[in-house]
Amino acid sequence: MLLLRAGLAALEFDPAAALSLAERALRAMPANAPARTLRVAARLGVGEARGALDDCEALLADDPNEQYLIALKTTALRLLGDARHAQLCDYRNLVLPLTLEPPAPWKDLVTFLEELKASLERLHAPEGHALLFQSLRGGTETTQDLTRNPDPTIRALFTAFAQPIGRYLEHIGSGTDPLRRRNSSRWRFNGSWSVRLRDRGYHTTHTHPRGWISSACYIDLPDHMADARTDEGILKFGKPGVLTEPGLDAEYSIRPVPGMLVLFPSYFWHGTVPFRSRQTRLTVAFDAVPES
Repeated sequence: MLLLRAGLAALEFDPAAALSLAERALRAMPANAPARTLRVAARLGVGEARGALDDCEALLADDPNEQYLIALKTTALRLLGDARHAQLCDYRNLVLPLTLEPPAPWKDLVTFLEELKASLERLHAPEGHALLFQSLRGGTETTQDLTRNPDPTIRALFTAFAQPIGRYLEHIGSGTDPLRRRNSSRWRFNGSWSVRLRDRGYHTTHTHPRGWISSACYIDLPDHMADARTDEGILKFGKPGVLTEPGLDAEYSIRPVPGMLVLFPSYFWHGTVPFRSRQTRLTVAFDAVPES
């Protein structure tokens, strides 16, 4: 476990060291899945995309729904110029921005968002700091599962999410890929949280390993984010959350507006661009998984 933790830390700045640590861990426990996964990520960082893909395929044979592994696979495919990357990462079709409808008894979205903001901000520590092992930098994240929160405004938000999720499932349809093959039109929430970013805050690139469909819902944003001349605060897809050789940049972006819900596969690498403002950036996110 010590070798694994050291290897995960090394991934952020020295993939060769991470690969060496992964190999040492595997000599101690050859079948250990976290060590094998660490080796995949490290191989992407030292230019061994073909070996990373082979390792990843073997791991996915045992755990085909592991979203982080699927993300590593798409990264290897992109590095190799494999056409399967474009199929798995069809951002224009698989990232769907929708505008929320105000839930009853609210008559308009603006009023609902104002009341929702007040409810959510009560859950954020005024001068809190980011949780460990999370993607946010320069902000706070709530610690309770919002789907279980008794506040009537927050509960109404999850009622409002049902129609967009149903629309997304109709939009993607059925198929054999990792997203569509699990689509039976039945789903359930698998955790939800709120993030409030402050000046210079952002999300590092990440995936949602416990999800299937993930989301970003924008409750309140700094005014200047509406300016198309800046990319501050926008949501970007495609830049890997691990170092790669050669390096890869984002491939797709969404400019958020208050009341927008963005739905996308949980294996998509995604993050945000830092922003400068005295106003905060308040969002809600959730994961949904197939209802078995």
